[in-house]
Amino acid sequence: MDRETLDQFVATVRRYTREKLVPLERQVSDEDRIPDRIWQDFRDMGLFALTVPETYGGLGLAPAEEAEIITELCWASAAFRSVIGINIGLGSQAILTDGTEAQKDEWLPRIAAGEVITAFCLTEADAGSDAAAIRTTAARDGDGYVLNGTKRFITNAPVAGLFLVMARTSAERRTGNRHLSAFLVPAGTPGLAIGARDHKMGQQGAWSADVILEDVRLPASALIGGVVGTGFATAMKALDRGRINVASVCVGQGRRLLHEATTYAVERKAFGTRIGDFQLIQAMLADSQADLYAAECMLKDVARRYGSGERVSLEASCAKMFCSEMVGRIADRAVQIHGGAGYMRETAVERFYRDVRLFRIYEGTTQIQQLIIGRELVRRSARD
Repeated sequence: MDRETLDQFVATVRRYTREKLVPLERQVSDEDRIPDRIWQDFRDMGLFALTVPETYGGLGLAPAEEAEIITELCWASAAFRSVIGINIGLGSQAILTDGTEAQKDEWLPRIAAGEVITAFCLTEADAGSDAAAIRTTAARDGDGYVLNGTKRFITNAPVAGLFLVMARTSAERRTGNRHLSAFLVPAGTPGLAIGARDHKMGQQGAWSADVILEDVRLPASALIGGVVGTGFATAMKALDRGRINVASVCVGQGRRLLHEATTYAVERKAFGTRIGDFQLIQAMLADSQADLYAAECMLKDVARRYGSGERVSLEASCAKMFCSEMVGRIADRAVQIHGGAGYMRETAVERFYRDVRLFRIYEGTTQIQQLIIGRELVRRSARD
């Protein structure tokens, strides 16, 4: 996308977010529901199509361009981003990266249009960070497969039209996790059921639930790429871009939190003067600005590197880890600056404080990112 068109797109998202989404935050939090008109607005704006190539009806944005859009969208509650999050992330990228041409032709245009909402089904009760411990099975049966198992905390499960399911196609754990395969399961497939919606600490309106598979029979064409044992590799390829996306979300949320904290510091008075004139308040604002600036620089660098074709597993993990920890620190300071008001449900910083806690957990916890970064550093050193 040329710079002028991108600037217009960014400006449109910025205006829509601040005029339409921000005023809805309290309602969405109280009702745990994003209005249907917002879903349609996102379709009309092309937000479901950000990462799908133009060949399949998408916008085909580069990672750096995607980051600009997402940071603007995430000035508002992160629940709104969850509407499009899986479609522009693992939902489309797994198919784009390793899917067959038939799978791409069937699903990518519908994903880009927002006609189909996707859900990525990896996590289980005993398999989160240890994805290789997945128990859901996909047993060969004639020309197809039969899936059995339960997935947990699956974002968009209650509204999804397509589930990307990770399952074992081998009973024994194999090198490179080649005992795992990925399958496309359309909503309404017999044996597929959705549990009750989860009640979460934050991000109300971003629905998640268990996905239950009981003798779900699929044709062989449902296997992503048509190759057994490549599911884990497919997920890992898509996760680099996904982690850059999460870093973008954190930067957007950090910008909003710092805005709320600074505005309050200017408006609130104590001891006859605005609290923003107190040096200890200024110190918290300064630390937050420095954190945010570092995160913005890291995000721009890793998005540019990924877009140029570099292998960025280490850098993407660094960005995801730093940015998710960064926004947690800014949220904590923002509540502290607000004092007692920051603990009240009426304030945006109280909601954001709860919302941003999740970013240190999904798409790989902070501890998993540390392992990835450390392992990659050792590998590079040994190679050199």
